[in-house]
Amino acid sequence: MNNDLYAYAEQQGVKVLSFPLPNCESISLVNNDTCYIGIDDKQLESSMDERVHIAHELGHCETGAFYNEYSPLSIREKCEATADRWAVKKLINRDEFNELIKSGMEVWELAEHFNVTEDFIKKAYHLFFEIKISM
Repeated sequence: MNNDLYAYAEQQGVKVLSFPLPNCESISLVNNDTCYIGIDDKQLESSMDERVHIAHELGHCETGAFYNEYSPLSIREKCEATADRWAVKKLINRDEFNELIKSGMEVWELAEHFNVTEDFIKKAYHLFFEIKISM
């Protein structure tokens, strides 16, 4: 079901490895110009959850949005937001999303349609439609 993301990772030279991760469901890192994604599929609830995690980690790899555990919170938040934005744009077509919302689809229906989690749909809505005001 997530073969498209695994194929994309392979095309980009990103190595996706499955193994136990005691503190998280997925992680990405770069070493010698090669990006690696680790995923603990035993901790994931569904293929939708796996899809969201793989896309998010690919977002780190594709944008270079990495940080270390000692980074200030603001830097981590910025890197995580960058990875989320990439993942949303990869998995959800904005025009189609907008049309489905106008047609009255509920969050759970949108999640099923795009094969992602409901939380991811909420992130997509926030990214596509909430206006940011700078001061």
